[in-house]
Amino acid sequence: MKLLTDITPLRESPAFRRLWIGTMLSNVGTAMTSFANTLQVWDATHSTAATGAIAVASLIPLLVIALPGGSLADTVDRRKLVLVMTACSTVVSALFFVNALLTGTAVGWIWVVYALVAVASAIGAVNQPARQTFIRALVPGDQLPAAMALNRIAFQTMLIAGPALAGVVSGAFGVKGCYLIDVLSFAGSFYGVGRMPAQPPSDRGDSPSRSQLSLLREGLGYIGRNRILAGAFIADVNATFFALPVSLFPAINTERFGGDPRTLGLFTAAIGAGGMVTAVCAGPVRKWTRHGVAMLVAVSVWGAGFAVFAVAPSLWLTLLALAVAGGADTFTVIFRGIIVQRVTPEEFRGRVNAADFVVGAGGGQLGSLESGLVGAVASPEISALAGGLLTIAGAFAIAGALPAFRRYRDTE
Repeated sequence: MKLLTDITPLRESPAFRRLWIGTMLSNVGTAMTSFANTLQVWDATHSTAATGAIAVASLIPLLVIALPGGSLADTVDRRKLVLVMTACSTVVSALFFVNALLTGTAVGWIWVVYALVAVASAIGAVNQPARQTFIRALVPGDQLPAAMALNRIAFQTMLIAGPALAGVVSGAFGVKGCYLIDVLSFAGSFYGVGRMPAQPPSDRGDSPSRSQLSLLREGLGYIGRNRILAGAFIADVNATFFALPVSLFPAINTERFGGDPRTLGLFTAAIGAGGMVTAVCAGPVRKWTRHGVAMLVAVSVWGAGFAVFAVAPSLWLTLLALAVAGGADTFTVIFRGIIVQRVTPEEFRGRVNAADFVVGAGGGQLGSLESGLVGAVASPEISALAGGLLTIAGAFAIAGALPAFRRYRDTE
């Protein structure tokens, strides 16, 4: 069985290749901004609740905007929509830079960071789901597993390079250096989408004259009736809500390793490194058909990784546990992505991908908030340990409650 990920989509589809390269470059900059947001708030407040509040600022507009944005993506040219949203994101990153340049870590101006995080989240809630619909349009069905694995390689590159580079840059130039690099990185996003063919709505899609509420209700109804989609989304929320303690990273880094920003950057980079190994070696994915079971197993390993992270006494074990969690997460996301792309009709693709985005991003933001609040009440270690164990228990509960998802097989 071939071990390495198949790169046929990159060879045979120039449009997919440009999208893959451009998105990866832009996402590295976005990861640097996320790192800088957390570090800027932590340096100003030294509060896990305050860093967890970044998740609230991101989550609220995400929940409000993403699903209506998915309905919009089903009625307009998705390429034009993504280009407009990318331009808006560039402006927001420039404002992050100006704010950091003028105010630094002044506590009184931290509200500006929260406000810009909210605006960036609202823009991304429209941009990312629409961008995700491109993959199915650019590659044939038999190349979809390989395309999703390649997409994950780009994401893991962002997880590794973004935080690691952000740790070095912030240590040398402060968080304003991270924000400036993010502004420049959006050139990659424009490169990836600018030459892409138009992506008009399907002939079977919905008319722009229909109300957003009607479109949204129809899309949610489809997801609710499809037990495979519902199971994939619930499994992912279980993992990210209980076991994604990003808001605890600064506190644990301070308690165990002296608060060095370079070490903090290694935490997220370790997750990315583990995910990169499994993404590069995802060749067997195209032969695996029990995607529901595979997701549940991967979710359990993810939870176990963070449970070990919570009690690891040394830096090497801490990073190893995070790497194992990252490796499991790659399979979770790849299988969820294949399920979403495979079982969703074209006319629902924008709305289902918007729901997928809410699950992936919203669950993580809720998890960051949950872990930050529990860490403030109890301790960061207890919060991370409990979250990891609850994730494992949740995977078993989902397997029992949704047998259709557990038995799902990919048939194409």
